[in-house]
Amino acid sequence: MNGRLSNATIAKLPAEVRVPSYDRNSVTPGIVHLGVGAFHRAHQAAYVDACLADGESNWSIVGVSLRSPDTRDALEPQDGLYTLAIRDSAGEQLQVIGSIQSLLVAPEDPSAVLAALIDPRIRIVTLTITEKAYLRAADGTLDGAHPDIVHDLANPGSPRTAHGFLAEALVRRRANGTPPFTVLCCDNLPANGATLHRLLIEFAKLRDADLARHVADDVAFPSSMVDRIVPATTDADRARIADELGVQDAWPVMTEPFRQWVIEDRFPAGRPAWERFGVTMVEDVGPFEDMKLRLLNGAHSGIAYLGLLTDHATVDRAFADPLIRQFVDRLWAEAVPTLPQDAGLDPIPYTAELADRFSNTALAHRTAQIANDGSQKLPQRIVASALARLEAGLLPEHLSLVVAAWIAACAARGGSLPQGHFTDPLDAALDDLFGRNLPTAETTAAVFDLAGFANGHPERHRLIEFVATHLVHFKQGGPKLAFAALGIGNEPPRRAE
Repeated sequence: MNGRLSNATIAKLPAEVRVPSYDRNSVTPGIVHLGVGAFHRAHQAAYVDACLADGESNWSIVGVSLRSPDTRDALEPQDGLYTLAIRDSAGEQLQVIGSIQSLLVAPEDPSAVLAALIDPRIRIVTLTITEKAYLRAADGTLDGAHPDIVHDLANPGSPRTAHGFLAEALVRRRANGTPPFTVLCCDNLPANGATLHRLLIEFAKLRDADLARHVADDVAFPSSMVDRIVPATTDADRARIADELGVQDAWPVMTEPFRQWVIEDRFPAGRPAWERFGVTMVEDVGPFEDMKLRLLNGAHSGIAYLGLLTDHATVDRAFADPLIRQFVDRLWAEAVPTLPQDAGLDPIPYTAELADRFSNTALAHRTAQIANDGSQKLPQRIVASALARLEAGLLPEHLSLVVAAWIAACAARGGSLPQGHFTDPLDAALDDLFGRNLPTAETTAAVFDLAGFANGHPERHRLIEFVATHLVHFKQGGPKLAFAALGIGNEPPRRAE
């Protein structure tokens, strides 16, 4: 093995490996990205890499890790370079991405992150920090009592949260006479731009009313919808990539050929010409977001929890299970009517494409990875569709089973599933609840209370009843009985407790 992937070794890579076609020393930063994990490196950074190769040299990325130094430690010796391995059942294509120009770790040096954010060359701040990092209370508002929010309000010059960094950077840019950057949320939140805008206004109000007005009136927060499956990188992946490259890559990223990015076109400070490389620029991202959340992400969650409960470690193996496949088809049939009917969506071909993607045997996308943070993900992926069906006088039988499967999988940790096999922000409270051995209906209602599912909705009680019925079946006979109660499989359901 001849050293490490870097600017010095990139010219020696095999000819079939795609490498940056631009001079990395001549590009300048235009984007700060908060949350520089695997998804960002497989998605937004790849789109920006294409723009740099097309001559848009002032849009390279400053990557910021808000928590762990792991990504910086892996990529800094590689000059920010990493391999994107695009895999399907037919084979693998390797591409070296060069769009990340520098990497910062916020807890180590928050002042360096703020310096990057106030750089006049920075015109866009993108985020993939996961749902839980937005620090929302059960009612969806900012959790003003969260210790990190309290810290940021008391110490604006050394923030810990995305809210704190964005607010302080906007204060300093305004004081310097620098126009505000556009904030582009790329996480799976409903109306993600509008949601982050509202949360940052709430944070700013706790600091200063004038700052809140500035955030409300002068800063653009376009919503976006992102889609690409990015499984966790394994040691076996690293070894295989190293063999193919002839050099070590400490953190390559695995992904699928499919990718999608839909963005509301509101960028007062300018933006790359993403549309040249397949990005869809629209006036309203909402319908596209709903289709993705309810059909792809909703099915992913269902596959994850049912896969865990049936000993399927990866999505492709779970989806190949005839019972789970039949369930997913029925789940889609329930969710499709809840989508906007006049927005130009085409959900039937979309679900056919999803079926092909879920069947990709090369990705080995772990069900345990998808299962993380269910209390944060299920409201927009599953609960919203279930409530929409109830409002329309329709039954959410399969949608509600996904919620029950999540509860059952959480309760199975430390038993049929390893302790800590996947995690959730509510783990401590859930463990305490499960330890009380309450009747199933009471347990279900208590979980809804903890997670804030359907709070204040007139159909909340009915949804709880559906979930509790499924949970009884999971307890009495596992997924097979839960499926049988829906007519999937042959075993008749037992009487509910």
